[in-house]
Amino acid sequence: MSPSPVPAFEPLSDAFAKDPHPFYAALRAQPGLTYFEDFDVWLAARFDDVSEVVMHDKMVRSLDHVAGPEEIADQKRAGNWHDMPHHSRFVQFSLLDSDGAVHDRLRKQVFKLFTPVMVNNLHDSIQATVDALFDALADRSEIDFVEDLAAHVPGHIIGRILGVPDEDCPQLRTWSENIVQFFDIDRSDERKALAERNTTEFYHYLLDLKASREKAPRDDLLSVMIDAERQGHMSHDELFSTAMLILMAGHGSTIDVLGSGMHALLRFPAEMQRLRDEPGLMKTAVQEMFRYESPLPFFHRYCTEDVEICGQGFPRGTKFGVLYGAANRDPKQFPDADRFDVGRSPNWHIAFGRGSHFCLGNHLARLDMDIIFSTLLRRFNSVELVEETVTYKRGLSVRGPESLQIRWKNHQVMDP
Repeated sequence: MSPSPVPAFEPLSDAFAKDPHPFYAALRAQPGLTYFEDFDVWLAARFDDVSEVVMHDKMVRSLDHVAGPEEIADQKRAGNWHDMPHHSRFVQFSLLDSDGAVHDRLRKQVFKLFTPVMVNNLHDSIQATVDALFDALADRSEIDFVEDLAAHVPGHIIGRILGVPDEDCPQLRTWSENIVQFFDIDRSDERKALAERNTTEFYHYLLDLKASREKAPRDDLLSVMIDAERQGHMSHDELFSTAMLILMAGHGSTIDVLGSGMHALLRFPAEMQRLRDEPGLMKTAVQEMFRYESPLPFFHRYCTEDVEICGQGFPRGTKFGVLYGAANRDPKQFPDADRFDVGRSPNWHIAFGRGSHFCLGNHLARLDMDIIFSTLLRRFNSVELVEETVTYKRGLSVRGPESLQIRWKNHQVMDP
C-alpha cells in the first residue's frame, strides 16, 4: 500500500511537547492508519484501531518472530541500536519485549507480588512514606511537585518490593531515566553512550545486590527471582532484565502521571473541589488522570503474517505504532474527551495496554496515586500553580511535566 505522510506530525517539536492532542486529532481524522516515515511505522490513533492492533493474535512486540538474525542486526544498525552489549542483554530484551511462552514464563515468576491483594497489603507502608514526605515539606509554601514529592514515592515503593535499600532509590531513578530516554525518536550517539553506560552501572549494582541476597535471602522480589533462577524458570540475563524493567517502570511513568494528574487538577479547579467534597471519587479520578494524559503514549507491534487490519492490508513484518495517548482522547469512545472529569464512568481507557502485555504494575501505580492525592487534599486547603506555563517532556514515548511549581496554603495538622 502506498504510504502517505502524516500531516505536520512532529513529536520532537515544542508544539507537540506543549500539547500533542491537536496532532493526535489530526491523525484520528485520517482514513485508515497513517504512515510515519521517521519511525517506519503505521500509526493507529483511534481507540478502535489501537484496540484492534494490540489484541490481534498475529501481533508481537519482538522482531525475533518476523526477521532472521542478519536482518535484525541490519535493522539495529540502521536505528543505532547496535554496539550496546549491556543495553542489548538487559534492556532491548525484556519481559515487556518478549512474546508467547517466554513472556508467559517470565511474567508468572513475578505476577503474584503485583496482584490486588498483595498490593493492598502495602497500603499502610505507602501511607507512612507519604505522610513523612508531606511532614518534611509542610513548612514550605512552594515546592516542585515533581521533584520534591512525586519523585520520592513510586521508586521507593517499587524498590522495597524488589529489595533495594531506600537510600539507593534516587540513583536508580537516574539510571532508569538515562536508559529509557534512548527508546524515543532521537537516538544520537551521545544518547546511546549514556544509555549503555547507565545500563552497565545498573547491572553491576544489581549483581552486588543479588550476591548479598544469595547469602541472606529476604522476603522480597529479588529473593523470589533468585529462587526462580535456581529452579530453571529464569536465566541469569532474564533475572537482571526483569529486575531492571520493574525498577524502571516503577519510576518514570508513575512520576510522570503524578505530575500531569496534579496539573490537570490545577487546570480544572472545579474538579479538584469536587474531589474535596466527594473523596470517594478518588479511584475514578486516578483512572481519569491516566486517560487524560497517558504517561506512556506510544508502543509498537509487528505482524507475524500478512494481515488485514483496520480496513487495510499489510505484509508480514510491518511495524505498527499504537498511540495510547491519542486513543484515550478519541471522542467516539469518550464523550467530551478533552474535558478532565474526576467522576468519569465508564472509563475504559487503554493507558495500561490490553491483552497479555497489560501493565503488571497498574494496581501499585493507582494505589500510590490514590494515597498521594488523597493526603494532599486532606492536608492542604489551597493548592495553586506558581506559573501558568508548564513545560512537558519532549518525545513520542513519554508524557509528563519536567517540573510543576505549586504553592500550597493552610496546612492542617492531621488528627492522630
